[in-house]
Amino acid sequence: MFVENLELNNFRNYQTEKIKFSPNINLIVGKNAQGKTSILEAIYYSAIGRSAKTTKDSELINWSKDRANFKLKLLKESGTKEIEINFSRSQKKSIRVNGVNLLKIGDLLGNIAVVFFSPDELKLVKDAPQDRRKFLDTDISQLSKNYFYLLTKYNKILDQRNKLLKSFEDKKLIEQTLPIWDSQLADVGSQIILYRTNFLEKLKVIANKAHSYITSGEENLELEYAGIVGETVEEIKQKLIEGLHQTREKDIKLGYTNIGPHRDDIKLVVNSVDIRSFGSQGQQRTVALSLKLAELEIFKEEIGEYPVLLLDDVLSELDQERQRRLLAYAKNLQTLITATQYDPFMFQDVNIIKIEKGKVID
Repeated sequence: MFVENLELNNFRNYQTEKIKFSPNINLIVGKNAQGKTSILEAIYYSAIGRSAKTTKDSELINWSKDRANFKLKLLKESGTKEIEINFSRSQKKSIRVNGVNLLKIGDLLGNIAVVFFSPDELKLVKDAPQDRRKFLDTDISQLSKNYFYLLTKYNKILDQRNKLLKSFEDKKLIEQTLPIWDSQLADVGSQIILYRTNFLEKLKVIANKAHSYITSGEENLELEYAGIVGETVEEIKQKLIEGLHQTREKDIKLGYTNIGPHRDDIKLVVNSVDIRSFGSQGQQRTVALSLKLAELEIFKEEIGEYPVLLLDDVLSELDQERQRRLLAYAKNLQTLITATQYDPFMFQDVNIIKIEKGKVID
């Protein structure tokens, strides 16, 4: 699959601009704050239904305007997709695919697949478990709408359980009511965990190969799901119910749920060392890159074609050898790379798009 063109209207610092892309490598060049990342942001939004940079849609609208939109034309093996998303300061956003209005964000998933990588993605390795959970959830949701809806349902149940724990009801009443929420939480949570562990089983093999490629065979990368696991949904569900019962006193005391897929993590080990805590910045960058390259192959395996690769100012974070290996991978699929400067020798025969103040320039 590849994005043929993208039209931006009052989106971020753009007024009206239509950008055409190559099905291979596209280098988007310009000084800082010119609008390079906004191009990647729109494409990411068309896949995920939210921005990679902000939780507020109003920030996507040009500061002097009340409305904004973007239109994207995508070519896939199954045919052409046209995705249009409209934003308003006074109304809810609207989404159309091939002219048909979508009623739910979940219906957008699966139309276009993307893998996004920026310097912030280092959080995937070195920061909190929630960043690694987000990595899993974003990928699996693109591959399965059912998973997306399970996450939505789980978060609603979790919110209700936590509200009960924080309520001013007497402890006895809370203890009598909790089993109802525990059963619902375990029912949905067990399905989420099985999705995640199955995905991770596939990912860890490919990620280790990618890591070996980047490090010239000098390092071995291992991934492990850190949380309650099991062979079946029923096995995981039973373990979750038991775990929720065991932590009940702690939950009541602290006012929130301490066990479940919302607290799980991915263990990242390189040559027997937990890279989350003890790896150098260079090693952490390499692990993050390996995971991103593994994502590409997972999507190819699952949906039959590569996703669109979005690289936001990543090259400046990598040494020349890692840059070379990354670009060698990128030749197999459509890649959009933002940069403030570049080596013309390294970027021969690629589509160069120069951006200045929200405009494509010659």
